[in-house]
Formats: sequence, C-alpha cells, structure tokens
Amino acid sequence: MKQSKVSQYKSWFLSGGIVVVVIFWLLSGQLDDPGAVESTVNNVSTNAAHAKSAVRVRTQSSEQVQRTIVVNGKTAPARVVELSAETDGRVEFLGVERGANVNRGDVIVRLDQRDRQARLAQAQATVKQREVEYEGRLKLKSSSYVSEAQLQEAIAMLEAAKAEQIRAELDLEYMNIRAPFGGALQSRVVEVGDFVKAGDPVATFVDNRKIIVSANVSEFDAHYVNVGDTAEARLATGETVQGRIRYVAPVADEATRTFGVELEADNSDGALRIGGTAELRIPAEQVLAHRISPSLLTLDDAGNVGVKIVNDDGLVEFVKADVALSTSDGIWLTGLPQDATIITVGQGYVANGTLVDAVPENDAKTAVAIKSGGEAKN
Repeated sequence: MKQSKVSQYKSWFLSGGIVVVVIFWLLSGQLDDPGAVESTVNNVSTNAAHAKSAVRVRTQSSEQVQRTIVVNGKTAPARVVELSAETDGRVEFLGVERGANVNRGDVIVRLDQRDRQARLAQAQATVKQREVEYEGRLKLKSSSYVSEAQLQEAIAMLEAAKAEQIRAELDLEYMNIRAPFGGALQSRVVEVGDFVKAGDPVATFVDNRKIIVSANVSEFDAHYVNVGDTAEARLATGETVQGRIRYVAPVADEATRTFGVELEADNSDGALRIGGTAELRIPAEQVLAHRISPSLLTLDDAGNVGVKIVNDDGLVEFVKADVALSTSDGIWLTGLPQDATIITVGQGYVANGTLVDAVPENDAKTAVAIKSGGEAKN
C-alpha cells in the first residue's frame, strides 16, 4: 500500500527537485560573477540618468530698469466746497442744474432784490451829503470859523456813510450766489420759492477740472516719493492720466504704518468721472531686472508666486517673484542672478531641487526645424 503511494507522488518529488537545483545554479552563477552585479548597477544608473525630466530653458542677462511703485487708490475732486447764503432772501432763479459744468463767476442761485436797490441809492445819497458837509467845514476851518473837532466829526460821518454804501453794495451782490471756481455743481438743497437766511447751506460745488488720486505707500517705498515727482494713474474705466505728486504725508498712519500720497492730474474738460478706484504707478529707483512673460510665473509649496530656474548644478531652483515693473511686453523681476537660466517649458512638472535635463530654446527650435524638413523630404 505504501509503495503504491510513493509511486503516485514520485513525479511531484522529481519536479520539485529539478526546480531547487535550477535555483541553486542561478544563484551560484550570480555570486561567482561580480561583473554581472556591476553590470546590473550600471544598467540601473543608466536608466536613472535617462529618467531625468527634460525642460526647455532660456538663459538671459538682467537689464537696468526703473522700478515702479504700484498701489491701489481712489479718485477725488481737487476741491469740495459747501456754498451758503450770505444774506437773507427768497430764491427766485436757479442758474445751474445739478451735475452741470460751470465757469468761475457763473450764477448758481439768485435771491430776490427786495429793497436792496433802494437802500443802495439811499447810502449813495448820504455819502454825497457827507462829502458836501466835509468840504464846507474844511473851507470854514481855514477862516477859523470851525474847530478841529468839528472838522474831524465831518470826516467821521463821511466815512460812516461810505461804509454803509459798501454794505449796501455787498448786500446787493450777495443776492447772487456764484461759482467760486471752475467746476461742477454736485448738489443743490434749495428750489425756487425757498427762503434762506445768511449761513443757510445752498449747494455743494466741486472742482472737477483737476482729479486727485489718493493712495497709501509702504514705509519702505515712502522715501522714493517726493512732492513734484511725475507719476501716472490707471483708472478703473481704462483711462490713464499723468500728473505730479502734490502731497506726501509727513507722518505714517498709526494703524497701517503707511504714508498717504496724492497725485494731481488735469481734467480741464471734465470728461473723467471722479470717485472710482485707480491704480497709482510711481517711478522709483533704478534696479537690475529680468523681463519675462507672466505665463512663466508659478507657485511653490507655500503658495508664493515666482519663477523656476536651473542653477549651476543643474537643479531646479524656485525664486520668489519681486515685480519691479509691469508693461505690455511682460514683467520685470528682481532677485534673480545676473545671468539666469529660466525654465520656459515644463516648470509645472518639476519640483524645487530636482535634477533636470535643460534644453536651450534655440536647440529645441533647431530640432523641430530639422524634423519638419525631414518629413517634408519623405
């Protein structure tokens, strides 16, 4: 019975023995041949070398440009005044509609004359009377018929009459509330028929012939900004205006540690709307910078915006972007080496510190051209 079982499993034992012998033979061959181990290591190294990521790069040198301080601000009129009545009266005429542009001296509101003209005529007549009295006493003084005190009394009464005439003339002029300078009527709080007293508000008038762009600059940039410097502002509506810095705050804001700056620009035709947002651009110092396309900007693990370059060791290096100037042709970055190898294609697929195969842009273009020519011949 036992002999029949051994015969049944004999083929299995034979197969297992053959497998064990083959394994020992293979192992003995690897251990006896150190060249095979070295060959295996070389193959792994070669494969690792071929596994390096290829990126396209451009080597360029920095250029000297003028750094621009860019801050967000808002626009405002150069002046805002509250017009008030300077005499009593009832509104009888409105010379300007709200929002209209007017010149200096144009009538905005006119009050009724009432008895102003009559009081002026009375004051003028009184002045003439006092002049005659003075001249008469002056002649009598030479003949010693009038004392010095009586002559001085005549002079005082004459001056009082002249002062009353001036008050009557001013009161007549005050009935016309005029534009103090060229600008626009922002609002009006009276209508025809309203009665106003001296000191009552009448209208709000703004100087929109000049536009003011106010913003705050950091304490690090404040010493580059001076009164009288030329700068420009880009409005939210797309217009760009140029002007001069008219004000720089001498003391920083307690909360933000920033300095207030105001740019004054011309708006003589009143075409620009005031009160919106704007981007103030102030020229600063000269710096060395590289011009790149904004599409080359990328993010690091911390979320900082920058560019990736290849250093002298062939490793990818992330450089945080410090924008010195932004133009229609690209942006200018500072902080890069004077001669930098910037990754232009593939920067999103390689991490900081990765060893890469840098392919210059010129070589890549040449290879594409040769390939295109060969396909054309075929």
